Amino acid sequence: MSKENIVPDDDEVEGYLKIDRYNDTLIENLKTHYKGVLEQLGEDPNREGLLKTPERVAKAMLFLTQGYDLDAEAILRSAMFKEEYSQMVVVKDIEVYSMCEHHMLPFFGKAHVAYIPNGHIVGLSKIPRVVDIFARRLQVQERLTNEIRDCIQHTLNPLGVGVVIECRHLCMSMRGVQKQNSVTTTSAFTGEFLKEKTRTEFLNLIASKLG
Repeated sequence: MSKENIVPDDDEVEGYLKIDRYNDTLIENLKTHYKGVLEQLGEDPNREGLLKTPERVAKAMLFLTQGYDLDAEAILRSAMFKEEYSQMVVVKDIEVYSMCEHHMLPFFGKAHVAYIPNGHIVGLSKIPRVVDIFARRLQVQERLTNEIRDCIQHTLNPLGVGVVIECRHLCMSMRGVQKQNSVTTTSAFTGEFLKEKTRTEFLNLIASKLG
């Protein structure tokens, strides 16, 4: 069932009306479930502070999982251009916000993506869009890394793709082992990035700082 239905939110600040896209039926179904969760936790969903909580959580979850309704390959194809450029293109420090599928708690950090064109380049803003589309689903970091790599490789057919993701996982920080400072790093490569020289160049570029 599609989530695409424009519903005005109740936040209006200085003439700006926030518009989100939700499906009314999904919202109502999720509200019922979240109200039940509050009751099972021992809360009173009818008290003032919780009256709108089931609806807010329902909308938040639909926003955080909107990637299921988006086509990452179509996003890339919409901004592909023929260009005889064959050096590495790197987009680094892309913010990542996703939800662990095991505990439905957030993990967040940065993604670094590179590709070597093979006759086509893509609008730079589309790379972060691809990251967002796959991140806005219930995920594990390992699969997220592979999905970004595979999407770019399959769509652009470059000489190679490199993806590195560094994230903190609240399922490790807030529960379980409760290690607040641990960072998980995953990587995935194709083509030229399987060669040590190219991979090392990529890793050096994402580690460097401008200026």
